[in-house]
Amino acid sequence: MTKIHVTDTVLRDAHQSLLATRMRTEDMLPICDRLDKAGYWSLEVWGGATFDACVRFLREDPWERLVALRKALPNTRLQMLLRGQNLLGYRHYSDDVVRAFVHRAAVNGIDVFRIFDAMNDPRNLQTAVEAVKNNDKHAQGAICYTTSPVHTIDQFVKLAREMEAMGCDSIAIKDMAGLLTPMVTADLVAALVDRLDIPVHIHTHATAGLAAMCQLKAIENGAAGVDTAISSLSGGTSHPPTESMVAALRHTEWDTGLDLELLQEIGFYFREVRKKYHQFESEFTGLDTRVQVNQVPGGMISNLSNQLREQDALGKMNEVLREIPQVRKELGYPPLVTPTSQIVGTQAVLNVITGERYKTITNEVKLYLQGRYGRTPGKVSPQVRHMAIGNEDVIDCRPADLLEPEMERLRYEIGDLALNEEDVLTYAMFPDVGLEFLRQRKEGTLEPEPLEPPPSEAPTPQAAASEFNVTFHGETYNIKITGTGHHQQEQCPYFITVDGQPEQVLVETLESVQLGGEASPTEARARPGRRPRATGPGHITTSMPGTIVEVLVEVGTRVAAGDAVLITEAMKMETEIQSPLAGTVTAVHVAKGDSVNPDETLIEIEPA
Repeated sequence: MTKIHVTDTVLRDAHQSLLATRMRTEDMLPICDRLDKAGYWSLEVWGGATFDACVRFLREDPWERLVALRKALPNTRLQMLLRGQNLLGYRHYSDDVVRAFVHRAAVNGIDVFRIFDAMNDPRNLQTAVEAVKNNDKHAQGAICYTTSPVHTIDQFVKLAREMEAMGCDSIAIKDMAGLLTPMVTADLVAALVDRLDIPVHIHTHATAGLAAMCQLKAIENGAAGVDTAISSLSGGTSHPPTESMVAALRHTEWDTGLDLELLQEIGFYFREVRKKYHQFESEFTGLDTRVQVNQVPGGMISNLSNQLREQDALGKMNEVLREIPQVRKELGYPPLVTPTSQIVGTQAVLNVITGERYKTITNEVKLYLQGRYGRTPGKVSPQVRHMAIGNEDVIDCRPADLLEPEMERLRYEIGDLALNEEDVLTYAMFPDVGLEFLRQRKEGTLEPEPLEPPPSEAPTPQAAASEFNVTFHGETYNIKITGTGHHQQEQCPYFITVDGQPEQVLVETLESVQLGGEASPTEARARPGRRPRATGPGHITTSMPGTIVEVLVEVGTRVAAGDAVLITEAMKMETEIQSPLAGTVTAVHVAKGDSVNPDETLIEIEPA
């Protein structure tokens, strides 16, 4: 019999795909004793977006999560997803950082490293694979499966053979968007099995409703392992259900050997856990065959919907999904997987929200078009490249060859906030978010984002009171609202009675208040809701809500048209804000870390 190995994704990719990666460690540990008895080949528990979500939203130390899971799962291989030279961040890291990260991950409990490169550029895998082998762990090379005019089965086989030659112990077909169809799966797996001497695993998402069929065809054609998710966190943009696949293979030559009743018990546990995270459920995580066109992967679409909601632009989701394939084509058909999914997706969002394609271009798109993420699979649009980087040179070497060693600098920068090498690596992955996390940990002020109570427990909404008492300077007044007038120019008149006497008051929203002549930039920073509205060509704004990463000028700075004056971050991507004209900076209304919105004046420039 050829036992099929099962990797369950419930502790990583399943909740990344369905719940925006928000599951907390406290909800993982109670079920670990039963997960550990299930007999999985491995459990995927770390990597991908979990590291980012732990630090950014959950205010958990991701390294402590790994240590806790290692202790709670002593009999099961622990697996992580590693982005090659990107590790778990959104840029390439120097080789010494890659080696240090892999070593600490191995020491803290990872047994299987699934390593991929978003561009399928094997040069970006070499250092990570070598580091895994040097730590005596299992290196699984991953092919990012995608479809385009430039992707073929022969190319995927060639890439897999290069990975095998590097020393990979197994190969995974990583179908992050659920693009595989059953017959293509059969052909691809058969070709890989025929040309490789190492096992082939398959990872696919159920978005288009084809994943279980694809996995069966993969098994029939020689695949050694499949990725599944426990039923209560399966389906849609997640993976085929573990219990169903185990049942389908029972009493066949491919029997998994897993205990179906134990798996069902685990499924019931996570069904209750899922209710806790209801606020992160997305309407875009069900069955959707549009993925065969827009190619948006499972983890990306739930996060994309959350990010659009934060921009108050969820209604533009369909426009964004139509824009993504066009941007992908113009960028040379990269597979849509982190970080290229964020690069393409964020640029598509900007193109839609600003109403003008490539009016605003993220720094990551510029780096991508300079070749700093690796070789593009297809030809890049010369017009888009010129809009982004002008006549700058495009590198053709391995991007990491241009990077100096970083670990010593990182240790120096983070200083005594880092208690160990793991903290230095957290800072390396996310300099701003990681720094704030470590600072708050030292101050004892770490607080996870709040969870909304389940709908059945939520308080019943009540209408706003129309009559109430107000105590002011020791005197109590009875206020009764009797009506409202016509809203004009950001002001609305309210008709009230104060202790029975009729009065009229004008209510003006904070966002609409203009700064007076006596207000200073310092006051504006202290009261970000009262930044002036942009009314002139020298009033610098942002295209979408975000956070200030860096202020590059100060009052008195002379700038030329096109000079960078600010760097903002939105949807995890940075954008350089440039001056539209030459002149002198006369006011700065923001500081690093401020939240900003479109139409606010962030910097004022007096034209030359």
